Amino acid sequence: MEITRAGVTLELRQGDIAHQPDVDAVVNAANAELRTGGGVAGAIHRAAGPGLAEECRPLAPIEPGEAVLTSGHNLPNPHVIHGLGPVYGRDEPSHALLAACYRNGLARAEEAQLSSVAFPAISTGAFGYPMEAAAAVALQTVLEEMPMLESVRTIRFVLFGDRAYEVHEQTLAELKTKEILNG
Repeated sequence: MEITRAGVTLELRQGDIAHQPDVDAVVNAANAELRTGGGVAGAIHRAAGPGLAEECRPLAPIEPGEAVLTSGHNLPNPHVIHGLGPVYGRDEPSHALLAACYRNGLARAEEAQLSSVAFPAISTGAFGYPMEAAAAVALQTVLEEMPMLESVRTIRFVLFGDRAYEVHEQTLAELKTKEILNG
């Protein structure tokens, strides 16, 4: 599923965030110390190799909602944007911090004049953010940011598993319907 607004395409795909060779940057659902972890962070660090951890070390720690840019090392992408989403139930206000994480990820892509970026479902794994609520915040935030983007032309959500894809697809369809109805 995809939607285009102001010359920017938002697309949903099911897959592995570490295997997106046709985008300029993948977004790492990072931890505060920007270290290798489980889930998305583990997959990206394993694929990128040890140089990524070395480059990340002096950039840490980051706060929930922040994002930093590194090179992609052994990934097929020139860049990695590391965004720290909130731990659900601890980092508050969680919805505002999650939205800031997506906005700051797009800001880093714009600063580097990238044309494409791929996001995972940030904070929905070990950080415990409910998938439905996270999808609503993520997609609404990205849709709001799209008209202001100058270099980014493609924003992809790479969703791991059927459920994550289905939730994001349903949420995007609902947001699109609301937008049509509201004018």
